[in-house]
Amino acid sequence: MISAVLVFGLAATMSAPARAAADPHAVGHRAGAAVYPTTIRLPNGFQPEGIATGPGPFAYFGSMADGSIYRADLRTGVGAIVNRGSGTQALGLKTDPRGRLFVAGGAGGDARVLDTRTGRVLASYRLATGPSFINDVILTQGSAWFTDSTNPVLYKLPLRGGRLPSAAVRIPLTGDLVYQGDPGSPDSAGFNANGITPTPDGQGLIVVQSNTGGLFRVDPATGTTRRVNLHGESLPEGDGLLLSGRTLFAVQNRLDIVAVLRLNPTGTEGRVERRVQDARFALPTTVAAFGSRLYLPNIQFFSPGPTPHISYNAVAIPRP
Repeated sequence: MISAVLVFGLAATMSAPARAAADPHAVGHRAGAAVYPTTIRLPNGFQPEGIATGPGPFAYFGSMADGSIYRADLRTGVGAIVNRGSGTQALGLKTDPRGRLFVAGGAGGDARVLDTRTGRVLASYRLATGPSFINDVILTQGSAWFTDSTNPVLYKLPLRGGRLPSAAVRIPLTGDLVYQGDPGSPDSAGFNANGITPTPDGQGLIVVQSNTGGLFRVDPATGTTRRVNLHGESLPEGDGLLLSGRTLFAVQNRLDIVAVLRLNPTGTEGRVERRVQDARFALPTTVAAFGSRLYLPNIQFFSPGPTPHISYNAVAIPRP
């Protein structure tokens, strides 16, 4: 879910310890015996990209470096790696009430489903065979949907009765959303569909196009896209999306901003109400909610590239 320029130079692998403690300097508030820190330290070299929260007061982070999954207790900030990646990236994440974690595999062209309690891989899916970037995932009633930032297509996992399918369904995107740039380019010019969320009425999907800043409504039955009327606004560097009622939170990663939009029920129209900044943002990528807070992992960006010794974190802000 981050711009394609960060995909290159990721040969570094993690050599950090599997556990990371809460930042002792983080400011938190108490809820019973819990501290709920506002900054959560992640393992050195982890390079976090995706985040998902729940069930319970837990957050899951995916590593862009090697695909590992880290689980943190939001009450204390303490966590551990629950699934050691094999090299395929772990980008967009979503959990379901059954205790399953759905993982977008980035440049690996795949997706996988893990048990949140044990970290065991329950299923793996090959979504694309050529160049691809499986970027984000959303769960709707009956399906999991994955975006591909280099190919104009959505991938659907039908979850009939909650059961995991044997294969994914490919839904080509047509209409207003037109992919731009060279998908093989090492910059954001060729980086297209990124974050994804349902419409407020649950009848459609919404995706953000990073390189144009456009927001699009997708008909899940046909793949037909229609530009969302933002009344002259746009979301350049748009990344993770989070819907709460009719409020849409959109991370604009390189701008270190979270845009707050108000959508109509069908998701065909919206207005940017405000943009939120925080001094701790260091190229935030995705966003998840727990209680009265939003949590965002900072992927940062270092030249010539990440190393196993760079420290990473996630930060919490009040829900606007």
